[in-house]
Amino acid sequence: MATREALAHVRLRDGVAVIELVGDLNAAAEPALDEAWAAATSERPDAVVLSFENSGYINSTGIALVVGLLASARAHRIPIRAYGLSDHYREIFEITRLADFMAIEDDEDTALHGAVQGAGGDGNG
Repeated sequence: MATREALAHVRLRDGVAVIELVGDLNAAAEPALDEAWAAATSERPDAVVLSFENSGYINSTGIALVVGLLASARAHRIPIRAYGLSDHYREIFEITRLADFMAIEDDEDTALHGAVQGAGGDGNG
């Protein structure tokens, strides 16, 4: 299986930092994720939304990287949400209980609306 290099782009929308994940989430994705997280949180956003629309394969190390983002978000009281997961990865996030710590939405608008509504809460809005 060919892997796609992981990239992460950050943009602000309505006071929320959106991290667009592109490519495969595996051990090689760690530097891109760390840099994106630092950029996303440097401006003290109301919340962070992870976009998985353009992500590919997510292995166990990729899941661990997402857990690390969740831990950092919790420590800094930053609500975090996600959208764009395939049905397969949505189920994995539910089985691994990642979905207990971040709301998983179908699209960006819903995730942003929930992030803005849930800002100051536990991130599950």
